[in-house]
Amino acid sequence: MRDTPKKRFFSRIALVRLLAFFFLLALLYAGGSVLVMFVAGRLPKDVRPLAELIGVAPLSLLMLGVYGLLVRWLERRKVRELALWPGIPLLVAGLLLAFLMFCAVYAVLWAHGNAIWLGFTGTAGVLAMASMALVSGVGEELIMRGGVFRILEDSFGTLIALVLSGALFGALHLVNPHASWFGAVAIALEAGVLLGAAYAYTRSLWLPIGIHIGWNFTEGGVFGAAVSGSGSGHGLFNMPLSGPEILTGGSFGPEASVAALTLCTAAGLFFVWRTLRRGRWVPASFHMMLD
Repeated sequence: MRDTPKKRFFSRIALVRLLAFFFLLALLYAGGSVLVMFVAGRLPKDVRPLAELIGVAPLSLLMLGVYGLLVRWLERRKVRELALWPGIPLLVAGLLLAFLMFCAVYAVLWAHGNAIWLGFTGTAGVLAMASMALVSGVGEELIMRGGVFRILEDSFGTLIALVLSGALFGALHLVNPHASWFGAVAIALEAGVLLGAAYAYTRSLWLPIGIHIGWNFTEGGVFGAAVSGSGSGHGLFNMPLSGPEILTGGSFGPEASVAALTLCTAAGLFFVWRTLRRGRWVPASFHMMLD
């Protein structure tokens, strides 16, 4: 590939790359999701969940493809962070890790009397939650970890990238239904640190994608809880929560609870430690975003 002045310009200026990854992928993610929901909403009610899943699957593949094209065009390199090996095993590991972590959160809530087991709800809401988990897991990780965190790390190092990308990720959740400042801070710490450190440790986007998908699906599709303020009451299990918001997360969902905050932040710090031990931690630096 010829190294033209235009390509050198885009590859050198981190701010250009940051804006391109964030806005182009966010536009595709939001616009594609709205289109899928609009089309599915015009179908009979009993086939909508399956139609949504059929719609978000190619949308997720399209977002992966666009991310790859942006990397090749703006950074002129192979898309190593989306390599299928060891990416697929990391994806499976992330799904399993998130499932176990969220089960642990509910175990803590159950032990404290904040969650009550009332049996099985059924599978009616599983497909809808699977659609939401898939498209949000892929889209948000490509934007936040593949775009924002990775490019900030290039300019400022791993620590500052974790802080800034986590803060942005938490702040973006303030637009969600039933959002609160505590919920945003919880998301910034438990998800921003965990998912960013998971990428830093593996240098693969598949692990954070798997964790994100697995967490959202387990939260909403298994336990029927609200996922960042949306989609409650349609999981496999009927385990309603009660008690102070600080313990249950209230209408925003258990990810705004002290239990989730503590567990996920601890998992994030574990990945930070493993990143340091593996020599993949990028020291703090202050390269200008316009260099």
